[in-house]
Amino acid sequence: MKKCFIVLCLFLLITGFAAAQVSAGGTLYVSVRQVALKSSTGFFASTRGTLNYGDRVTVVRVNGRFVEVRSATNSSVTGWTASANLSARQVVAGNTSTATAREVALAGKGFNQEVEQSYRNQNRSLNYADVDRIEAIAVSEADLRRFLEDGRLRMGE
Repeated sequence: MKKCFIVLCLFLLITGFAAAQVSAGGTLYVSVRQVALKSSTGFFASTRGTLNYGDRVTVVRVNGRFVEVRSATNSSVTGWTASANLSARQVVAGNTSTATAREVALAGKGFNQEVEQSYRNQNRSLNYADVDRIEAIAVSEADLRRFLEDGRLRMGE
């Protein structure tokens, strides 16, 4: 547990340092499988376009934890995203012979195939199929908006 805490603190420190390095005109790379570029920093802002893992972007401006970026390959694709979706280090999109998007995401959290196998060996009664099924659930923005409105919750702005 202590080791996980130390790794988490180190990850947050590095992420925070990378976020602090974000400035207008700088180059960043998409570090998640796919990111929707929004018209503003609001959660329900309209989507202007999408970028994929490894895509290079130029920083237009920074607003707190959000960054307005422009695609390096298509200058008409611009929009806002959370700085957590970007990396100062170049990332390369893999092909079928390299890591899957799921493996990349897990590795970013310090979780790899060996760690997963260790958990499986120690906890044979756990049902990993249910975890996979839950991870596959997708909720549309319309359904999420309706849920928030019905529950009289803040809209995430």
